[in-house]
Amino acid sequence: MTKLSRRNFISIVSSSAVVSASTIYSRDIFALSKKEKLGVALVGLGYYSRDLLAPSMQLTQHCELKGIVTGSPHKIPVWQKKYGIPDSNVYSYETMHQIANNPEIDVIYIVLPTGLHAEYSAIAANAGKHVWCEKPMAMTVAEAQSIINVCNKNKVKLSIGYRMQHEPNTRTVMSYAKTKPFGKINNLVAKAGYAGGDPGPDNWRVKRSMGGGALYDMGVYTLNAARYVTGEDPISVSARHEVKRTKIFTEVDESSYLTLHFPSGAIAKCATSVGQSMNILQANCTKGWYKLEPFQSYSGVRGLTSSGIQLNKRIADQQATQMDDDALAILNSTPVLVPGDEGLRDIHIIEGALKSAANKSAEVKL
Repeated sequence: MTKLSRRNFISIVSSSAVVSASTIYSRDIFALSKKEKLGVALVGLGYYSRDLLAPSMQLTQHCELKGIVTGSPHKIPVWQKKYGIPDSNVYSYETMHQIANNPEIDVIYIVLPTGLHAEYSAIAANAGKHVWCEKPMAMTVAEAQSIINVCNKNKVKLSIGYRMQHEPNTRTVMSYAKTKPFGKINNLVAKAGYAGGDPGPDNWRVKRSMGGGALYDMGVYTLNAARYVTGEDPISVSARHEVKRTKIFTEVDESSYLTLHFPSGAIAKCATSVGQSMNILQANCTKGWYKLEPFQSYSGVRGLTSSGIQLNKRIADQQATQMDDDALAILNSTPVLVPGDEGLRDIHIIEGALKSAANKSAEVKL
């Protein structure tokens, strides 16, 4: 993600759902009168929580920032002063399980490095709270499945933080997978990357066990996009890692290049990097093409089709839209837009990509 830190860091819907999922009209119609807002606790107070999620939550209609979980005591007074969080709603990682006894908190949002998602999602679910987990969902398919299992066991909803699937132009592109206005997809390109500096030797971004490297950090944007553009899961993947700054990226990839083959015959060329900027999604079809550029920025997502259609719908805030959509699924007891299975499928591809890269870009069946 561009300047993203978690700690310091599929079914395709119809065109009518594209509109209803992200409009205020739908929220007014379907919101239950019992409880208009859900209390949310953020776990991990790094950049994404501090500069994006917390401010965006102030723009939502159905969420309230009620609690924080942090391992950095010096951050607590700042958050309490800014958001009015009482001492009783402040937790450490060691005391996070006590949220089970706090009726003000309905949802726990896991905003930690990927290597910690499974552990803390389980604590959240076992506390009886709904779980919102940032992407990528987990390090392995086994971990992703464990998150799904523990949420099912505790009868709480699980949503993965793929904000782009809540964004209106993206949802229009998703609908094309079903309606095929430009014919069958021959091939597509998905690129997501940023030119990052040296994160330092102790940063999670350079540690494989924590989910560092381009493939985990940014690659899920491209993999998820390839899946929602085609409406299919790939049947094979081949991948190649690249490291130019060898003194920094000693454990993980700085860039990765992937080729996905789909059952329909479509081929996706994906690229991801934490060393160079790239931000485009384009599908080339038998009767034309369509693209989003940029396709995964925090704002300004826009696109164009070969027939001249402008994909330029605007929303006030992506994260606010995402959180309100997820909150309404809880309030109305309806399915979440991006369930755990979405995250798991992408991790399945990542596992295949890692095997391929380790075996000199050999094709791996999925």
